[in-house]
Amino acid sequence: MLQNTGKLAGYTIFITGASRGIGKAIALKAARDGANVVIAAKTADPHPKLPGTIYTAAAEIEAAGGKALPCIVDVRDEKQINNAVGKAVEKFGGIDILVNNASAINLTGTLETPMKKVDLMLGINLRGTYLTSKLCIPHLLKSKNPHILNLSPPLNLNPIWFKNHTAYTMAKYGMSMCVLGMAEEFKGSIAVNALWPKTAIQTILMDMLGGSGIDKQCRKLEIVADAAYAIFKQPTSFTGQFVIDEDILKKEGIKHFNVYAVEPDHPLLPDFFLDQKPEDLARQMEEHGATPAFKSADSAATGPVSDLFNTIRGILSPDIVKTTQGVYRFDLSGDHAGVWYIDLKNDAGSAGSGEPPVKADVVMTLDSSDFIKMFEGKLKPTMAFMSGKLKIKGDMGLAMKLDKMMGMITPKL
Repeated sequence: MLQNTGKLAGYTIFITGASRGIGKAIALKAARDGANVVIAAKTADPHPKLPGTIYTAAAEIEAAGGKALPCIVDVRDEKQINNAVGKAVEKFGGIDILVNNASAINLTGTLETPMKKVDLMLGINLRGTYLTSKLCIPHLLKSKNPHILNLSPPLNLNPIWFKNHTAYTMAKYGMSMCVLGMAEEFKGSIAVNALWPKTAIQTILMDMLGGSGIDKQCRKLEIVADAAYAIFKQPTSFTGQFVIDEDILKKEGIKHFNVYAVEPDHPLLPDFFLDQKPEDLARQMEEHGATPAFKSADSAATGPVSDLFNTIRGILSPDIVKTTQGVYRFDLSGDHAGVWYIDLKNDAGSAGSGEPPVKADVVMTLDSSDFIKMFEGKLKPTMAFMSGKLKIKGDMGLAMKLDKMMGMITPKL
């Protein structure tokens, strides 16, 4: 691993999303030099599913030798960012490095992605990065070696990285476009770069996307933290670069990368937006024991269930939503296994593959062939339930309301 040199002692680093994951790992690396770290993140109270808060991160940073300033910050909120920047300047005297790490992800296609999710990703990834940079730049310009580092990928315009999750790619690439623009705009004054891992990194998010068994195909958070540290050591002339973690560490003299592996010598999974296709990533996950929660849209969005949901989307209307007021999740097994949803509670309704945009009121578990038969009018939900073919969890009244929609769809099939 890359050794600390003390170069960041006394530097002030403002990191968004630093209460856990990669953001916290970068914070701890800097803290070992004696840096001041501003933890700009949303989690002030313990989360039921996610470990860490801004206060627990602050305690770890100070235990590692740094000074910490925990600030409650939603990067979509200009006032909260302004307040955090002001506190940082008041306490530490300025800001030397900004790390735009906060990010939101939703790997679904255009029809399956609710606008609320689109707004969230654009608001955090693109607007949040731009806004935080804008508010920190006046202070960075006063630093002796200022850096902005965005955790974002190289701008790979191969359509394969757009077709399955256009909204996410647009939002993530927005962070990278900030690098292109600001690096040129502030050339000679501020180094502005992007950092992206060569392989999957073991985080809570990766566990969610890759499912069980994914961890052994990942590297540890420390490789990204070490790569960030290597970037911070560079002069401001090192700018406009889309850095891959392994590449810069090789230039730093690191030759043995097994130390970063969760399971040394195990095959590693390449990260998104590099050269390997999404379909190959999913296959590689499965070959080595993982169960990917994402796949190419082609794998989930083709076949009779997909055709059925295309029909469902065609009949959705505010009237159906008004009379139903329920969100349904379908856990399908068999030849066309997968998770699908119909939201008949919000806006004009929505339907598609994956988890529903909000918590489901009803969860139905059944074989995909029986699911198709129900919508074709060949199997009544009540008979499927009584015969044990259909398991229902949640509001039974809402479950029965689905009969009405099935009746509207059957003539269209």
